Amino acid sequence: MTIPTWKPLAEAKKQSILDAIPSKWRIQEPIPAPTELRDVTGAYIQQYLTPREIEITELDAYDIAVKTATGEWTAVEVTEAFCHRAAIAHQLVLCLHEVFFDAAIEDAKRLDAYFAEHKKPLGPLHGVPVSLKDQFHVKGVDTTMGYVGWIGRFRGLENDPRHQVFESELVRELRAMGAVLYCKTSVPTTLMCGETVNNIIDYTMNPKNRLLSCGGSSGGEGALIALKGSPGGFGTDIGGSVRIPAVFNGLYGIRPSSGRIPYEGAANSMDGQNTILSVIGPLAGTARSLQFLFKAVLSQQPWLHDPLVHEIPWRSEIEQETRALVEQSAKDPSKLAFAIMKHDGIILPHPPIARAIEVVEQTLKRLGHRVIEWTPPSHQTACELASAAYNFDGGADVKYHFDISGEQPAPQVIVESGLPQKTALEIAQVNVAKREYQKAYMDYWNSTAEVTGTGRPVDAVICPAAAHAAVIPTQYRHVGYTSFLNVLDYASVVVPVTHADKSVDIAKPREFLGELDEQTYKDYDADVYDGAPAGVQLFGRRLQEEKMLVLAEYVSAALSR
Repeated sequence: MTIPTWKPLAEAKKQSILDAIPSKWRIQEPIPAPTELRDVTGAYIQQYLTPREIEITELDAYDIAVKTATGEWTAVEVTEAFCHRAAIAHQLVLCLHEVFFDAAIEDAKRLDAYFAEHKKPLGPLHGVPVSLKDQFHVKGVDTTMGYVGWIGRFRGLENDPRHQVFESELVRELRAMGAVLYCKTSVPTTLMCGETVNNIIDYTMNPKNRLLSCGGSSGGEGALIALKGSPGGFGTDIGGSVRIPAVFNGLYGIRPSSGRIPYEGAANSMDGQNTILSVIGPLAGTARSLQFLFKAVLSQQPWLHDPLVHEIPWRSEIEQETRALVEQSAKDPSKLAFAIMKHDGIILPHPPIARAIEVVEQTLKRLGHRVIEWTPPSHQTACELASAAYNFDGGADVKYHFDISGEQPAPQVIVESGLPQKTALEIAQVNVAKREYQKAYMDYWNSTAEVTGTGRPVDAVICPAAAHAAVIPTQYRHVGYTSFLNVLDYASVVVPVTHADKSVDIAKPREFLGELDEQTYKDYDADVYDGAPAGVQLFGRRLQEEKMLVLAEYVSAALSR
């Protein structure tokens, strides 16, 4: 059998990631197979770390910033601890594309020198390690986005006349705030996939249940943060690619409306497709860390450096208004009103997700809040609009990038190549249909003011972020639970709720909404899913990030009481 010419390149790249990990951090003994050991979080990964490394890496981004900003902890010590834990994480689940620990340590040394001289932090993220999805260009580091044909292509962009930006705008801003960048995380080729699979690192597994996927396309971010190899990082989302890894890994993640966080200078698929814009959002282990990272980026006035960013700084007045609303609701629960959408009319969620929705609904009702049923305009329309936008070019972009090396796409990729390209008139028709759908959804949202009892429409809507708790490989059949929000351009935050439990989450016979619903029902295996994180997403209207972040924090706290 002839070996494809791209395969040695892919294997060499995969080995180079391992080779970049110091030998003292290599796991020497064989790692048990996923069938023997599903969960490698918590005590399992801690066995490879010192007590001091555990102390450092178990803190969230917010608390780490408190320690490093006051000089209690050095940037070097914190960076070394997270580099070590990230190295172990990669060996357990294959979550990294790029490792640049040595450069990170040097950056941390410079931050410590700055603090010693000026007696103050460089910025709000001083000494905080931040991981990045492999779309962001970092000087001297590859950006492959999972494509074998991209290996070596973007390294040293400052010397390449084809590329004027050698670091993405977000990277520049993170450095300006004192963040320490140390790794880039795995993605599926094309980015258009709810799992993380490519021909370089193969498959990134879910750390909580390695029989399942970590999600996609920011899957490496989700897996790394779940293993606490990063206190927080940044992914992108065009159809759910921040929220899916967040919910699959038991994390918090935000899909902001377009124009809040700078995308300038980042690699992407189908660049120039503007009907549904990809957006950048952070993922983190706590709600407050999510808000902390989001707020920090806005402090850099990204609208001065990215022409597509709105001049909207962090709106403290909206944050305070929402917090006041939350405080008032402690005495008068009717001050807050929520809606629940248990399914999208296309497929019903698996039992663990249905239970997560029920837990949130009962928690809100127990607190006395008004909870209404969400019956919006057809989500099937949103799915059709999203699919049309993703396929405007007939798959020409992804085909071009696969053809560079001759590699073949994984079967999970949702963009097909060889389809007819849409004409300008056809694209315009989709844009009109999208606008009309957005207007219909807006009108429906406004109409809920008649039933909330607060005198205003619902404050937020809770719904599944996916039909399943993580997913069995190759069985992600429906991204409609996330992509409808990309069509609407609404702000959405993922909140962890519970874990799948095979003794509780038992599938019962029922009628089906259609063929896709029936297939998804048959995919459910209570034993395989056992232990996987199960969460929800909480969404608001366009550009309501401040409000949604505060409400997500409130709902999360309520769930833990």
